[in-house]
Parts: sequence; structure tokens; C-alpha cells
Amino acid sequence: MKILVTGGAGFIGSNFVRYLSEKYPDYELSVVDALTYAGDRGRLADIEDKISFHEGDIADYDTMEKLTQGVDVVAHFAAESHVDRSIADPGPFLRSNIIGTDVTARAALKNKVGRFHHVSTDEVFGTLEIGSPEKFNEKTPYNPRSPYAAAKASSDHIVRAYGETYGLPFTITNCSNNYGPYDSPGRVMPVFITNALEDKPLPIYGKGQAVRDYLYVHDHCVAIDLAIHKGVVGETYCVGGAAQRNGIQVAETILEALGKPKSLIEFVADRPGHDMRYDIDPSYIKEKLGWQQSVSFEEGIAKTVDWYKTHENWWKPYKERLDLMRESGLYNTKAGAAK
Repeated sequence: MKILVTGGAGFIGSNFVRYLSEKYPDYELSVVDALTYAGDRGRLADIEDKISFHEGDIADYDTMEKLTQGVDVVAHFAAESHVDRSIADPGPFLRSNIIGTDVTARAALKNKVGRFHHVSTDEVFGTLEIGSPEKFNEKTPYNPRSPYAAAKASSDHIVRAYGETYGLPFTITNCSNNYGPYDSPGRVMPVFITNALEDKPLPIYGKGQAVRDYLYVHDHCVAIDLAIHKGVVGETYCVGGAAQRNGIQVAETILEALGKPKSLIEFVADRPGHDMRYDIDPSYIKEKLGWQQSVSFEEGIAKTVDWYKTHENWWKPYKERLDLMRESGLYNTKAGAAK
């Protein structure tokens, strides 16, 4: 089987490529990534002999038409995904997430790709009240509240529309906040972990009450694998980690794992239009595909902290690169305790 992974040098995409290379050594794996701030080829350095890597733009039709030739499955991860950057500059999010999905889907249709799997987010559903028993599921109406969420909601609708109109054989997964190895130092977990390792403040938005559902990235990879190989064409599957935590709880768990003082916690100005709670009900994917969460939040944090402690040679240069981009105005965001 030949699988093309878009955004395969990103955090979740690269973990999925690693997962596939280990579980399906006979598969032919191709990766396309534009290598922007979120992409780093170093994530794949030790498995490059097992894959075919292409630096390219998913919004370029000629590129994607060539890359989808002879492909059995497109696993579509590529997207602009940092909420704060979408608030500062929505344009790249519209181009990558909407136009890029349109182009990739049309190329897949032309080349009769057998399955187009679209990786999406819980943010398309909006926000929930803190303390409410409500959870997002496959029937939750869309209510995006940031440019990033709106762009991802649009890409979901494009994929479904192309399924209805042109027969695109798609599946979709909407996931909660991922964490684990190779996460970008510009995102919450790595910011907290690496700052704590360097005895720097851990910045938390507002009063730290915003709640997210955290999903260990390997468990997410398993869910995507199941959706691709066993999922029903036209179906959507919500994937959650059953780990509701607010910003303070996340920071304190990391500080405890590293033996660092809580005095490193620092509260910063809140994000505009900050969603207060996300929570996903994964009952459907459990029932239909047999998916099960295998890593608890505490186990996942321990694994992630240990990984960053032993991979300073990867995250430190990446973090320095992001800092330079911030100074030059190319990466307009502050890190806070939310996706």
C-alpha cells in the first residue's frame, strides 16, 4: 500500500509516519511538507531511509497532482494550526487549511485515490461551559470561534462536500489537544516543559481556568490508523483523551514531574475570544472501530517529560529558531495554556 502523508514533518504527522513505518514496514510512505515554522525535517531524520520526502506546498495543484499519482491513501495532516498566529494573521490559515485541502482533495479525485483521510480538530465545535456535563461528538453543530477553527471547519465541509458531489472516498477524525514527542516548542506542553527545564516562567493565559482534553499522540495515531483501514467511507470519528485539565493543572503536573517549584507559574494577558472548555466523547470510535485509549494523562506527561529531557539536541535549536522568528515578526504569538 502507498500512503501519502501531508504535513508529515509536523508534530502529529511525523508521529503518524513513524507509527506507520513501524507497524507496516512493507508500506510505501511518502511525505509532503512545506517546512514552515511548524515543520521540521529533523523529526524524520532517523527514518528518512524508509520514506520518500518531498518539500512542497499543498496549495499548489501541479505538486499535489504529481504526488497523488499511484497513491492508495492520502492522510491529510497539513494545516496552519496555532490559534494565536491565526488571530494575528488569518491569511495563511485560509490559504493552507481551505485552499490546500481543496487542492489536495481535487488531486486525489483526479488520481482515484482509494481513501482520503482528513485530520481535524475539536475546535470546530466551539466552546463548552466549565462544569457542564456536555461533550462534543459526531453530531455536535459547528461553531468555530477563531480564524484557525473557522479554517478547519471550512476544510471539513469541503471534504464532505467533495464526498457528496464528486464521490471522494473520505473519512474524518476530530481530535482533542495532542501532546507527546516532537511537539513544537511553540505549543503549550513543550513551552511548559522546556521553560521548566531552563527555570523560566510557565506562561498561563488569564486565570488559568480554560480546560482542554488532552490526548497522547500515539493513541491518536492508532485512531487514525483504524479510521483509514476499518472506517466507513463518509464517516466522522471523534477522538478524545479523557483527560480534562485546566492550564494550572497542566503546569503543576509538569513542574511536579520535573521537581520544579510552582513559583515558576506566571499568568499573562488572556487570548481574545478564548474558548473556555473542550471535551470530546470518543464513544463512537470505540464502539465502531474498537479504539481504546492506552496512555493516561499522568503516564503521558511522564513519557513526554522524559523525551524532552533526553532530546535537547532537537528542541533547543527549534526553540531558538522560533525565538528569532518572533523577534523578526515572522511568528506572531505568545505561548499560553491552550491550543
